[in-house]
Amino acid sequence: MVGCTFQLDLSHLKCSSHISMLSLILASCTSVVSYVQASSGGVHALDCFGEHHTRFKTCEWKPGNGSKPENLYTLIVQQPTKKLCKAYININEFITKGIKVFEQHNMTVKVFENGESTNCTKAVFSASPKSIMRCAAPHDVTFSRHSGGLALNVSWLQDRKLITFYSVRYKARSSPLWSEPLLQCQKGQRCKVENLTSSLEYNVQIQCVTNKMCSQCVWSDVYTVQAELTTQPVVEHLGETDIAKRKGQRQISLTWTFPAKELNEGYHVTIWKASGEEPSERMKTTEPAIRLILSYSAYYLNISAFNNASTSPAVSQIIPEQEDETSMDDPKLNVEVHSDMSFTIYWKDNLIQKYVCYSAEWTKKGHKATHMSFYQNEENHRTISPLPEPLEPYRRYSVTLHTRPYKDTCNMKHINNSESTYGTTQFYFMEGSPVSAPTNISSFNVSLHSAVLQWSPIPEEDVRGFLLGYIIHYTDYHHTGTSEESNITVDPAFSTYELKDLESGTAYKVQLSGFTEAGEGVLSSEILFKTDNKEYSYLSSIISVFAVLAIVLVFGSQITKRAKLLLWPSIPNPGKSNAMQKIEGARELELLASISPLKVEEWETSSLQIVEREEIMIPASTSPSTLPLLHALEDQEDQSEMTCDWIPCDTMTATDDNLPDVTTETNSEVPRTDLQSSPFAFPSGYTTITMFQQVTLQAAPANSAATQAVETETEDKDLTVVMSRLDYVGQFSTSPILHNEGLSTIL
Repeated sequence: MVGCTFQLDLSHLKCSSHISMLSLILASCTSVVSYVQASSGGVHALDCFGEHHTRFKTCEWKPGNGSKPENLYTLIVQQPTKKLCKAYININEFITKGIKVFEQHNMTVKVFENGESTNCTKAVFSASPKSIMRCAAPHDVTFSRHSGGLALNVSWLQDRKLITFYSVRYKARSSPLWSEPLLQCQKGQRCKVENLTSSLEYNVQIQCVTNKMCSQCVWSDVYTVQAELTTQPVVEHLGETDIAKRKGQRQISLTWTFPAKELNEGYHVTIWKASGEEPSERMKTTEPAIRLILSYSAYYLNISAFNNASTSPAVSQIIPEQEDETSMDDPKLNVEVHSDMSFTIYWKDNLIQKYVCYSAEWTKKGHKATHMSFYQNEENHRTISPLPEPLEPYRRYSVTLHTRPYKDTCNMKHINNSESTYGTTQFYFMEGSPVSAPTNISSFNVSLHSAVLQWSPIPEEDVRGFLLGYIIHYTDYHHTGTSEESNITVDPAFSTYELKDLESGTAYKVQLSGFTEAGEGVLSSEILFKTDNKEYSYLSSIISVFAVLAIVLVFGSQITKRAKLLLWPSIPNPGKSNAMQKIEGARELELLASISPLKVEEWETSSLQIVEREEIMIPASTSPSTLPLLHALEDQEDQSEMTCDWIPCDTMTATDDNLPDVTTETNSEVPRTDLQSSPFAFPSGYTTITMFQQVTLQAAPANSAATQAVETETEDKDLTVVMSRLDYVGQFSTSPILHNEGLSTIL
């Protein structure tokens, strides 16, 4: 073995029972052309390369199709001109690193797969070490999709000085084919792919362009570029809650939705102060909601969705300044203006025991606030001078003082939970009198000695100072031609006022004006009104009384009837019921005579119910006047009790009903009474058997003789009457009651 200086552990080498691994290695090292034939599908794709950051080479290969995980590999490196032969044995991976060779001489590398099969397989690689320098894939790639385009930003960590150009290929994720030709871009410049479909995902690969220093360039891993986000989030709710025990701070709750939520990975929320004070804070969240702890200042907020390739259009939200009525014109805070370029802020509380960092914001209405942060640990005031821009006369400014829990620097470090609002007050650099007057002045509720005035306040920009009140100028004009002017001062919060102690029947002219510390402003346009006359007042009262009486006379009866219907519903009159009308009709006797006896078997079982049967002993002393109210019902021994629900009986049609079976004789013996004069009150619109017989008794006055006979007979002896007490018979029921044999009355 020529030039081989390595040792082998032959106990771990096993190729087959026919071939000695030692002879194989010796043959390879001595350049004898005799080696084991590789079977199909064995070890293959052997490739060796070098990297610029190291002197060593790396070789890698792929195993055979039938390889087992426990197979071992042997790698042999030869450089015959330098008499170099190295072997790397018992390799259980598909790569070998740290191979040292001579750069100026060609090299041959062989890899053998040592398996249990009768044949070993091998792969061979030959090249010059100088020609196998490989430049790595990009270290970092970022993508940005916008308006159908894809921009790439590619950077290399190693070999960045060796690479000048790189190639890009791409395809839709669902497509099997890559784009042709390759897109070539220069390193360090933005590379952009045009005319892509925004809603599709794409696969992208990148490799460097080969040159003298990079003879090999490998493709990067496949990058998946998500679809472009083209819609913006939609804010659903913005809520504000005061935080207990944390005065000057509020909790902001914000929720939103995103239409294409399946395409995004999260949301970016950027917030900054409306005054423009740095910094702006950017937060990332995966949920469409966020909570912030902020001071009472105004803030701007942007929300956008993002994925690995694009950012959606942002939705903007203003978090307005909290106008706390208790902190406006806060007595704890005061401002002294020295000039248009200087003012001093005073605060009453000894804040320097807790805070040393402050921030002041001042603004005029409708303009961006100006800010200044400062450090103060000795006194409870701070003079701000010079101002970034001069103060304007006659313009109202508001100033807010914030405290910050910092100790080293007072500049804001972040937005969320960074400061608290101490107080707010207002000031003028220079005040003036109002340049306009109250408008929309009107009078109403004018009476004999008073009238109510109403007006709209003066616009703030026209007041030009702190409004101290309104002056009402009113002049009375008498019929004699004389006049007298008066004025009243009212509170600036009023917009109505009642003038009292006026003279009746007098015309008045009214004008209003506002005033500040600089003086009274201009007068408003005048209005006129006249108080009522006494005669007119009396006449109005008389007319009102007559009008009420007329209404009562015209509509009183209708109102009374309607009220009666609502409050006292009508009670049915039994005398006007259908049953009574039939009995009192012209064919009364004819109908009674036509009643024929019916057998029990012929009765309609659903039409009559015998609820209770009992025997009543009527003594002889019973008053005759009570006899018409009694009905003797004698049942047959074989007659069974029958029931009838009164509701269905009342609703039966007349065509299917039969007239009651009452004997003419019985009815002729019962005197008829007048229904209206009956002492018995009928509570509803139906009649019972008792009522029925009472009416029939009154209907036969001619039978007085029979009645007297009955009275005489009742004096002589006691009568025992068997009574059957029945349930009621409906007003409109025509069901059979009892046949003639079962009805008897002893009169």
